[in-house]
Amino acid sequence: MPAAERIYAIERPSTKLLWLYVLRVLALGLLGPWFWIALLPLYFRYHSLRYRFDREGVAMSWGVLWRREIYLTYARIQDIHISRGLFERWLGLGTIHVQTAAGTSGAEMSIDGLVEYEAVRDFLYSRMRGATHPSEPAEDTAALLLAEIRDDLRAVRGKLEGRA
Repeated sequence: MPAAERIYAIERPSTKLLWLYVLRVLALGLLGPWFWIALLPLYFRYHSLRYRFDREGVAMSWGVLWRREIYLTYARIQDIHISRGLFERWLGLGTIHVQTAAGTSGAEMSIDGLVEYEAVRDFLYSRMRGATHPSEPAEDTAALLLAEIRDDLRAVRGKLEGRA
């Protein structure tokens, strides 16, 4: 399967993300009933977390009671960072932080729980620079339109010169 097709197929985080949430709650030293109270929102986030990579951009949604959705086009992406804490490295996960020129100090979108985080980062870098998958049409429609106008003008000029 080509690299772009593998990225398009990602819809959910790895199941290791739920283990990461459990380890983070345990690292806080929360035991007994506090463990379950702290883990509950993270469990619902994991269960409702969805990703969608398409030809125009990347979408992320999560939430049960309060649904949040973010959609970023590749053209808006300014910078991409990968973070991997101790537990993430141990589980083989990575988080991709995507920044835009929105003026916020933090990342606009954080794609959590990915095992293939480096492939996704490379895919996002290539898309933000304007590269397309070989099976997709070129994104440079302005150049195609100008070439078509040029060819039409040449055809019209040829017919007008033929009449004179």
